[in-house]
Amino acid sequence: MTVDIATYLIVFVGVLFLAMVGTPFARKLGLRLQLMDQPDPRRKVHTVPTPRMGGVAIYLSTLVATLLLRGVFKELSGILIGASLVSFLGFWDDRVSLPAWAKLAGQLLAVALVIASGVTVQVFSYPIVNLAITVVWLVGITNAMNLLDNMDGLSAGIAAIAAAHFSLLCALSGQYLVGALSVAVMAACIGFLVYNWNPATIFMGDSGSLFLGFTLASLGIKLRFPANVPFVTWMVPVLVLGVPIFDTTLVTVSRLRRGLNPLTTPGVDHTSHRLTYAGLSRREAVFLLYIAAFVFGLLAIFVTRATILQGYLMGGLVALVCLVALWRIERRPFWPSRQPVASSESTGTPSL
Repeated sequence: MTVDIATYLIVFVGVLFLAMVGTPFARKLGLRLQLMDQPDPRRKVHTVPTPRMGGVAIYLSTLVATLLLRGVFKELSGILIGASLVSFLGFWDDRVSLPAWAKLAGQLLAVALVIASGVTVQVFSYPIVNLAITVVWLVGITNAMNLLDNMDGLSAGIAAIAAAHFSLLCALSGQYLVGALSVAVMAACIGFLVYNWNPATIFMGDSGSLFLGFTLASLGIKLRFPANVPFVTWMVPVLVLGVPIFDTTLVTVSRLRRGLNPLTTPGVDHTSHRLTYAGLSRREAVFLLYIAAFVFGLLAIFVTRATILQGYLMGGLVALVCLVALWRIERRPFWPSRQPVASSESTGTPSL
C-alpha cells in the first residue's frame, strides 16, 4: 500500500479529530472509574483530583488510524502490538500500582515482540550487540518518556515534536508507511494537548506516556537512511529524543549523587522543575523545552546528510553542551540550597 503526502494529511486530520473528541470521553471515564491523580501537598501542586485517562484517547486514536491503513498495520504490527501491551500495563498500573518486576517483565515481552517482527538496531556487525542495544533503547526510552510526564503539556508536546521530526525524516527518505504512524502519533498528542495544556483538566497517565515512549523508540529503530551510513545515522533518533534522554540522565545522576534510588524516588528534580526554580513559569519552562526538542530535531536532520567527520563533530559538540548543561543545572538557581518537597502535576517517577 502506498502512502503519500495526501494520506499524511488525511491521517493527521482524522487522528486529531479523534483525539480531540475522545479525550473528553476519557476524562468522563476516568471520573467514573475513579482513576484520579489525587492532590498531595508533599509531592504535587495541583489542588483538585484530576483524571489520568488521557493516554487511552492517545492510544485509541493512533490505533484506529493504523487499522484503517492496513499497509501500515501489516508492516508495523510488531510495534503496534508491543505498544498496545505497554499501554495496557500502564493503564493497569494506574489502577492497581503494579510491582516493578511486573512492569519490567511486560516491557521486555513487548520488546521481544518487536524484535521478533524484525525491528532491531542495525549498527554493528555482531547481532548479539545489536539485540542488546535494541533492548536497552526500547526499555530506556519507554521509561524516559514516563519520567518526562511531570508537568502539564510537557510529555505530550515533546512527543508531538519528536513524531513530527520522524514524519519529516520518513518523507525525505521515502518511508511513508513508517511516516504515517509518526503522523498519527503527532496528531494524537496535539489533540490531547488541547486539554492537557496548563492548567490541565486531564493527565495522560502511564498508559499514555509508556505508549508514546515505546512507539517513538520503535520508530527510531525502524527509520533507515539510504543516503548515509549507519555509523553516522545511529545518532538521529538519539537527537530527536534528546530532551527525554537528557532529563532522565539528569535525574539519575542527581539522585545517585544525593544517595537516592533513581528508579523509585519521586521528586522535583527534573529539568522542567529546575527551570521554574530559576524563575520561569511552568508554561515558560515547558515552552523552552519545546524549543530544545525542536533544535535537537533540526540537528538530527543535519546528521542524516552529514559526512562521518561532520556527524561526529556535531555529535561531540551536542554531547559537550549537554554535559555542561547537566553540570550547571545541578546548581543554583536551578537547584535550591534546600530541597523542596512539592512536586509538579505528575510524580515524575519511572514506570519500573
